[in-house]
Amino acid sequence: MFVVGTAGHVDHGKSTLVKALTGIDPDRWEEEQRRQMTIDLGFAWLALPGGRRVSVVDVPGHERFIKNMLAGVGGLDAALLIIAADESMMPQTREHLAILDLLDVRHGVVVLTKADLVDAEWLALVREEVTSELAHTSLADAPLVAVSARTGAGLDQLRQTLEQVLQSLPPRAKTDGIPRLPVDRSFTIGGFGTVVTGTLRDGSLRVGDEVVVLPSGLTGRIRGLQIHYDKVEVVAPGTRVAVNLAGIHHSEVKRGDVLVPAGTLQPTRLIDLHLRVLADAPGPLEQNCSLDLFTGASEVPCRLTLLDTEQLAPGSSGWAQVRLEVPVVVVRDDHCILRIASPSRTVAGGMVVDPFPVRHRRFRTEVIAALETLARGDPAELVLQMLGTDPPRPWDEVARAVGLPDEQMHSLVSDLVASGRVLTIPALHIGEKAAPLADILLVTATGWQGLATRLVPPVRAYHTRFPLRRGMPREELRQKLRLAPRLIGGIVDEAIRCEIIAADETSVWLVGHDPQLAAHQQRAVATTLAAMRRTPYSPPLPDLDPEVLAWVVQQQMLVRIAPDLYLLPETYAELVNWVLTILQAEGSLTVGQLRDHFGSTRRYALALLEHLDERKLTRRVGERRELA
Repeated sequence: MFVVGTAGHVDHGKSTLVKALTGIDPDRWEEEQRRQMTIDLGFAWLALPGGRRVSVVDVPGHERFIKNMLAGVGGLDAALLIIAADESMMPQTREHLAILDLLDVRHGVVVLTKADLVDAEWLALVREEVTSELAHTSLADAPLVAVSARTGAGLDQLRQTLEQVLQSLPPRAKTDGIPRLPVDRSFTIGGFGTVVTGTLRDGSLRVGDEVVVLPSGLTGRIRGLQIHYDKVEVVAPGTRVAVNLAGIHHSEVKRGDVLVPAGTLQPTRLIDLHLRVLADAPGPLEQNCSLDLFTGASEVPCRLTLLDTEQLAPGSSGWAQVRLEVPVVVVRDDHCILRIASPSRTVAGGMVVDPFPVRHRRFRTEVIAALETLARGDPAELVLQMLGTDPPRPWDEVARAVGLPDEQMHSLVSDLVASGRVLTIPALHIGEKAAPLADILLVTATGWQGLATRLVPPVRAYHTRFPLRRGMPREELRQKLRLAPRLIGGIVDEAIRCEIIAADETSVWLVGHDPQLAAHQQRAVATTLAAMRRTPYSPPLPDLDPEVLAWVVQQQMLVRIAPDLYLLPETYAELVNWVLTILQAEGSLTVGQLRDHFGSTRRYALALLEHLDERKLTRRVGERRELA
């Protein structure tokens, strides 16, 4: 299935031609038919002489509706550039042609309509002018066909020419990628519910698939699929499709949203682009200028950061980072259009090289080198460039940015691991998928060495500052290393495996770190413990430095039952055993029973029972305690 879109100036006969070719009037709105002018996107389809079925997107030509036009030209296989023979090239013809060129639409047919209104000599002049205008665009080699929708002259030749063009198309680059449907219409049908339409890209959709509408995050399920009113179970990429959704109201989906399988793509507010400014742009693009970005079927206000120049002059190109006011869904190699809002005009276009970049500093040679590598497009180089010498990045984040499905990503990462250029955390053994991919971190060998080097000094500094503490809190280490919360667990586990550090659930410490008391501290501890043994059930408060006291508790020489109350371990075990025994035999006990039996104080007895409540061994019922 192929998708062909019209382009051209208003009133040059686009919709009339589509109706003559297909028998379908693409002007579906009453106002469009009354004004005899396409306002919004129209859709039709036809069968070519060889039996090939083609979807046709008819776009408006009037400059006031250029934004609607842009919503329809994403995902085209070929274009029909419509030019009225009696008027030749007009302003919107040139703008539509510029848009097709910026989107790199390289296949199409130039259709000279209304050929019955001019003589042969005039038609030859128009052909010559059009050929000249196309010479330096992506449609430079497009064939020209003269037709008359009114008389039918040339329509058969147009069908044959279009079929030849489509037969010459190269295979689609991403037929097994992550499917995404930029939504250009959302409506409801009685008895069916929500229906959205668009041109499917990169992968296939199936009835029953769980899907997400981005950027809103609404979830639903595909209830049905239709191609040209025919129900199907599976839709291949490059197809105009209507999707019947369950679980989502049509008012919650708008033009520009993107339908994807659950758990695949994510929206972004930051995009790295290779940007090309039109030669006839009204002026240079300045740093931090405000523009409107069009990609897929979406339109988003944005700000431009020029990375390698102070301004981009008309006809020039360069690297830019776009900051979006609202998130969009894009993948690497997507094309976009940039327009100024006033006066409304197309000024530039770009290709996405990184849909999830970090914020760049300007005029950095390493940033430009990285972008150039990304633009070349080798998947292994893309992964290595994305990881660089930075800390580990989550698998799913890298896969989204590179635009590879899990199977291809797994194969690629396995090769990089085998060559020693990439490490996975936890270790990913070739041919094995032990851990969920979303839990795996990726890092280059250089990146890991750098992180391991950075990891030691803050832990060593912590030991110097707190020599008696077992280790540094994990969260404090994460903050020192400026890591995302989801990264610290995997990084600590890998550092333990490499015998750089040791750790427990809350702390990390350098291998070999063994806190020991100084002689005077040992004497203070011995004195304190001896005093507590003389009155074990209501012992005095430990008279120790806070760091020494924490060490004593860590060494299990005392048990902390309240912020300022401690018991000897043997006393604590005796008290707990007695409480549990009494509760099993009698069903309940009071604070007074515990106090009186051991000759303790109410303060210690109450603190112990509240401690056991916190441990979920007991529970308070009125003034008594029962087994939890």
